[in-house]
Parts: sequence; C-alpha cells; structure tokens
Amino acid sequence: MIAIGKPREVKFRVALPINQAKKQQRRFHSPAMAIVPMITNLISGLLAPCLALHARITSRNYWRRCRRLYTFQPIYRTSGALLALELLTAVYHPASPDQPQSPERYFSALGVRQRLRIIQEQLALLQRWQALFSRHALMVSVNIDGVALQALQHHRALQRQIAAMPYLRFELVEHAERALSGPLQQIAGAERLWLDDFGSGLANFSAVGAWRYQYIKVARELFTLLKQTDEGVQLLTTLVRLMNQHSDGVIVEGVETEQEWLLVQRSGALAAQGYYLSRPARFETLHSLPTLFAAPAP
Repeated sequence: MIAIGKPREVKFRVALPINQAKKQQRRFHSPAMAIVPMITNLISGLLAPCLALHARITSRNYWRRCRRLYTFQPIYRTSGALLALELLTAVYHPASPDQPQSPERYFSALGVRQRLRIIQEQLALLQRWQALFSRHALMVSVNIDGVALQALQHHRALQRQIAAMPYLRFELVEHAERALSGPLQQIAGAERLWLDDFGSGLANFSAVGAWRYQYIKVARELFTLLKQTDEGVQLLTTLVRLMNQHSDGVIVEGVETEQEWLLVQRSGALAAQGYYLSRPARFETLHSLPTLFAAPAP
C-alpha cells in the first residue's frame, strides 16, 4: 500500500508593475530612515568649519614655534664695488632644526602684528652694525609686504627707529594676498623703496609704471628663463633699459656662474646678487666682507 503524502504547497511570486512596486517600497520605509541623510548632511555642514578652524590653529601654532636665523648677502655693482647688503631670514622648527622651512610660508602664516615685531627685531640687529654701514656708505635692504608696510605707518616706535637708519631700504614684496591697498604716495619714505622680484607675483609692469622705485630687482626665476636663449638675452637687455627709465637702477638676482656675471655686466644692469658673488653669511663675518668683488680662481 502506497502512502500518499500531503502535496507541497507551491508559492508563486508575481511580478508587480513598476509603479505598484515603488508604492510597496515606500510603505516599508520608516520616517527615521528618511531623516538619516538629513542629519548626516547637517553634521557634515557643522563639522567642516570646525575642522578648517582646527587646521588653521594647528598651522598657526606650528609656525609660531619656528625660530629665525638672520644672515646677509652682498649686492655688488657690475663694476665690482660693494653696493648694499640684503638681510635674509632662515626659518626652522625646533622639532627638525636641520630642515629649513619656507620663509614665504612662514611670514604668510603670521599676523601683521607679529610681522611688525619681526621687523623691529631685524632693525635692532642692523643697528648694532650701524657704524660699519656708515663707514662704507652701504645700504641694507629688508623685505616687507604691502600690508605690513601700511601698518608700519601707524607704528610710532618703528617710525622713530627707521628715522635713525638712513642706510635702511625696504624691498616691497608684492603678492595678491598681502599687497598694498592704497597709493604709495601715502607711504613715508616711499622714494627709497625697492621693488623685489620683478617678474613674479604683482611685481610687474603695472607696479613699475605706478611708482618710481629707487631700485628694481629682477627675480631669479625670470633671469634663469631669459638667459637660456639668444632671444631671451636680448629681451633681458631691453627690460633692463626700460626699467632703468623708471628707477635709479636694476639689480639682477640669481647670478651663479661667471658666464651669468658677464651677461649681467653687458645687460646695462646696475648690480647683481647671487651665489657666484657670495653665499649668505652670518653677520659675525661682516668685518671680513670684501668691498670689491674679485672673481674666484678657476
């Protein structure tokens, strides 16, 4: 006798039309699930400014802990006579003293009050060597950005300090985020300003045409580019001739070989600066600085 079991129940899944399927899906979505993306977006919107603020504070604290070391680099006339010195700032962090930091990034991270305090520190250093500068009729240049230069006009202590330093010259560093917001006619002693790094940032023909700077310094990057071809060398000579009409002379930066020194001498420039002439040196060596450049022996 054969036992006949209970027949199995077979379930069939019926495909619903698309519209009915969407309605069915919506019935299974709870209101809480719909709120989740809104909460996520809200939290992200609140966190983003907080994270950005934290990053700025961390960066500011890092740069504030950095230390400064001052050196100088001489600027020689194309005749070989010593014309001036530029004060240079080397920056390093205590956690990695052997790793130089970018001075540009360092000063960009500081507020204008801090930058003015550093200028006071730099001027105090130069005043220790004032007798030597006066004896050799040397000028000494210090970099300054437009925002700090304007703020300096309202700093009485700095103004008194500058008035006692007739050899001091400021090199105006023109970058968009720290550029002057007013005319140079309102700046005390603007006739003694130098334009730094012509060919970079806002140091261009507009800047040259807007004010007669005492000296204009051609950026190392521009000189490196122009020296590579005959056409570039011709353009350098033309640029120097043009800038001579808008200043008392042109200083070419980045001279690193004898050939480049000879090129600058033929260009009509007033002076040059670079490793071929002298590497940056500590102020303690200032007494032994040659007042007449002599080409190194081959």
